[in-house]
Amino acid sequence: MAAKTSSSDIQYTKPRWILTVAGLVLYVVDIWTDIGLALKYFQEKQYVWTGLTLMFVLAGLLVTQIFSYAWYHDDMNDFLRNPEGKTTIAGMLKGRLLAFHLLGMGIFIRYCHLLKKGFKMVWTTTNSFTEEQSRELHHNLFCLATDLSMLKLFETFLESVPQLLLQLCIQLGHSESSILQYISMAFSFCNIAWALVDYRRCLRRSLPHIREMPAGLPTAIYLLYKLCTITSHILSYSLLLILSIYSTVALTGLWLMATIWTYLLHTNFCSSKGLELLYQAVIGVILTFTFFNVKGKDTKVAMTCYYIFHSVVNLMAPLLLGLLKPELQTSPFFLIVSSLIFAGSILGLLSLVLYYLLLHPKGKLGEADELDGLGKETESMRRLRNFLQP
Repeated sequence: MAAKTSSSDIQYTKPRWILTVAGLVLYVVDIWTDIGLALKYFQEKQYVWTGLTLMFVLAGLLVTQIFSYAWYHDDMNDFLRNPEGKTTIAGMLKGRLLAFHLLGMGIFIRYCHLLKKGFKMVWTTTNSFTEEQSRELHHNLFCLATDLSMLKLFETFLESVPQLLLQLCIQLGHSESSILQYISMAFSFCNIAWALVDYRRCLRRSLPHIREMPAGLPTAIYLLYKLCTITSHILSYSLLLILSIYSTVALTGLWLMATIWTYLLHTNFCSSKGLELLYQAVIGVILTFTFFNVKGKDTKVAMTCYYIFHSVVNLMAPLLLGLLKPELQTSPFFLIVSSLIFAGSILGLLSLVLYYLLLHPKGKLGEADELDGLGKETESMRRLRNFLQP
């Protein structure tokens, strides 16, 4: 049974503010460890590894800046959100905001804006608001947090996940390892875990028509499901890449199929066609590693097909490597990685079944129709309603 939403569930609390600071620190450290690793490879004249490591950092950075500025631009031009036609948003003029995004500072602007407003609300404000005003202010904070968490989700699957795959391939396939590499992989893994849970909780708290799920066992099982399925898939991909560099063609094909499937769903997430195509390409990357509900509809069939294919890949990768490279069959790393793939697949799928059968918050709280929205929506609310559903 899904738990009912209490007033405390929609409050942006002091612990939530502190966790936002922790998320910022984790984001910065994850990027800087990857940059440090790229510099190390450059000093060792490993130019291909240097280029790939930096490419994933820049891909995540570039895409998040594009969407961040586009969302600010949409919010500024939205009459319901900005009825007075103000030329500033997040305390900045449009030109200055654009300059910061061109410098790759878009997410930091959002963090500063959220932390500033959150600090004022939870640390300095007295009880001078009515219950309705307080609820609206807390809800607006969660809307800001959800925009940020969606950008972090993009960054995670464009940077942290591919980075983890790359470093695993380098370590397992070329016997190259260092302390900095382990640190980079550890922070990438932590960033993945953080982004998944933070996105799920922020999105559900920002949408009044979606039931919130309490922290504790439901969140732990959801995290276990996601981490186990994603990690086992990354390990499987790494074995396929070790087997043959041409596996990159197969991965590109998977991304292309996922992107086409997203396109055929006729997503309506962005305000322009060009951005919509970029969004669909990003969702294609995410679907290459894990499943999300792209349209907010019933996806039992799609999810079942996805995880059948997921399981086949996880089963075939160790078998193919063992058959085609028999000298690796007794290798400790091969046995360990194969065991992790099988254990992660089983545990992940069991957690998935447990989560969706017993712990998933089924049902809607609002009276609004899923397709029609919540009456007069701001651009921000329309965007939130069309976010990926966990």
